[in-house]
Amino acid sequence: MPGIIETISLIVSSLATTTLAANALYLGTSALIYGGLALGAAALQGAFASKPAVPKPDDGSYNLKQSVPSLAYVLGRAKKGSDYVFLEEVGGKAHHIMVWAGHRIQGFVQHYLHDDKVTLNADGGVTDPGHYDKDGTSFVHIKTKLGLNAETAYSEVVTAFPTIWNNNCRGDGLASVYMRVSTVDQKDFLDVFPNQMPEHSAVGDGALLYDPRKDSTQGGSGSHRYNNPSTWEFSTNLALMRLWHLCHPVGGKMAYENMYLPDWANAANVCDQNVTNRTGGTEKRYHGGFWFRASNDPIEVGRIMDEAAELVVYERADGKIGVHAGEFVTPDVRLTAENVYSIRVDKNKRRANTVLGVRGRYVNTAKDYITEDAAIYGDPYAVVDDNTERTRTFENAAIQSHNHCQRKQKLTFVRANARRVSVVADYTADGARDIPYRRFVTLHYPSRGLAEAVVEITSSVTIDLRNMRISFSGILVNSSLYSFNAATEEGEPGESVEPLPDTGVPVPVDFAATIQTEVVSGGATAAFINATWDFVDDTLTYELEYDRTSGSTGVQSVFSEAGATQVRSGYLVDGEEYKVRLRAWGGGSKSEWTDYIFLTATADPVAPDPVSGVSVTPAAGQAEFQWTAPNSANYYACRIYINTTNDLGTATLAATEYGPPSATDLRVVTSLAAGTYYGWLRSINPSGVPGTAVATGSFDVTA
Repeated sequence: MPGIIETISLIVSSLATTTLAANALYLGTSALIYGGLALGAAALQGAFASKPAVPKPDDGSYNLKQSVPSLAYVLGRAKKGSDYVFLEEVGGKAHHIMVWAGHRIQGFVQHYLHDDKVTLNADGGVTDPGHYDKDGTSFVHIKTKLGLNAETAYSEVVTAFPTIWNNNCRGDGLASVYMRVSTVDQKDFLDVFPNQMPEHSAVGDGALLYDPRKDSTQGGSGSHRYNNPSTWEFSTNLALMRLWHLCHPVGGKMAYENMYLPDWANAANVCDQNVTNRTGGTEKRYHGGFWFRASNDPIEVGRIMDEAAELVVYERADGKIGVHAGEFVTPDVRLTAENVYSIRVDKNKRRANTVLGVRGRYVNTAKDYITEDAAIYGDPYAVVDDNTERTRTFENAAIQSHNHCQRKQKLTFVRANARRVSVVADYTADGARDIPYRRFVTLHYPSRGLAEAVVEITSSVTIDLRNMRISFSGILVNSSLYSFNAATEEGEPGESVEPLPDTGVPVPVDFAATIQTEVVSGGATAAFINATWDFVDDTLTYELEYDRTSGSTGVQSVFSEAGATQVRSGYLVDGEEYKVRLRAWGGGSKSEWTDYIFLTATADPVAPDPVSGVSVTPAAGQAEFQWTAPNSANYYACRIYINTTNDLGTATLAATEYGPPSATDLRVVTSLAAGTYYGWLRSINPSGVPGTAVATGSFDVTA
């Protein structure tokens, strides 16, 4: 064959991976090498086919309703909504069944309704926030299933919809959520459901992962077996996630037998190393979590994990898939000037390419898994030159720690500004044939200022077997590449906007209620309640509720005009005691009630004149009281008080005699024991307002 025979690089690097090279790994690298240089039109078309982008963490804040959604996969711990598979209503209850993940998961950690964390009771009823639980009745119930190989149907749905949903509707292998929402009274709807129908999302621990370190048949210690998923465990280790993805049908479609497991065990150990963060606490070096869909490009999904954990996946000489962990390894391949045919060194000092700072974004698990900005690494304002790139943005959906994000920002900064080299070397030199399987090599070329320099390979390694040459490109680094002092380098993240808690409609301020009267037809007066409060907003209306303390008439209420600061009740029953309270309404929702105020209805507050011509005639066991009613239009009755001492304050009401004004009247009080008594006669008006008491003096009752 004419021309130079070249092979494609065996390294699939997250630092500089081409789409063609990455596809080569998935399609089988050896087939590419020995089958020819061109993939063919059909293969190329598939290799570069556009697929949906990996969802951002914020994309999971809502539930998806579509005919046939692509299955979602969750690795590590993540917060996301679900995909609807059932939504029907019967008997005033809406039944929702949603798939949270298309596989077995470890479990659900926290449920949300809209942006509110919820607390569930033993029956799955939502008890907090309290507006979902009214008078001890939970209007929202949530139940879940983990996605076992053999699940059971939700019995509530089978009972409610036996013709369309039966016990065969199990959802095997699907982690799901069942939510039942009950109807409430119309006046309470926005109190119970202030955001309309509840929107569910959840934080959950995702897929179980194989760990070669726990497999006693692979040099580890434990019961893990790669061909038995029931022995796997949940983990947030990014290297284990990448191993799972390479061997899963939605990823690399490879077999665990094709993985070089010692490499993967080492990478998992590196991910599990403890690092110190800015607060002095410790956390794992490369742990995280994210979710994606089966329809997402597996190369892009893999890149997220490779980038977050500093992994470089490659094919070894024996055909197995190994991985370079996110750590510095002292190179065991050394190239000298005698082995190098050509070298190009780029000092990378052009202002247009200089990166002064790196802006990072990560998923903050402490703030409900929102994506927020990390502290800027570097100083983007160090040079005043519009030709300078200044900043570069780093964002990774799998990173869930500020310290982790800052470490990646530093690496991005270092690599962006590092010197670059391109080398063409002798393929027959000592160790040169191992270059495709190495991440770092030593280059000794003093005449170009490279004395025992360490090169991190960032490009495809090209082998020219016709001329026995090997070529690659990389950046110059040192052994402190992964060093990080959190106390001085991590910085402090900016404050993110936190939503204020919904306080609802405010309770009325300075509520006061008084009894007032007005003249009605016929010249009579009637009592009503006048309530007042402080102005808050033009959009609020107020409801005044009043009821007799005896409960004989039932609760009555009246509403104010919008923006008003007072409202009056209807006419009251004269002389009755009432309990009164107030609440505000706004946007269809209402506030809590104020405390009760107790008032007695008084239609006529003017006391009548006192009675006159008072006398008493005692007899055996009784006494006859006589008087003349006053000439007062509002005279209503006369009350007779009796006491064994001359003290009106402790006297007992013995009788009430009703009659017209100016009339001479009398009343006999019986059942009196023998002894000396004192009497008082007191006029009252229809509202019970008394006039001045008139004493009868003492009198003796005989046996």
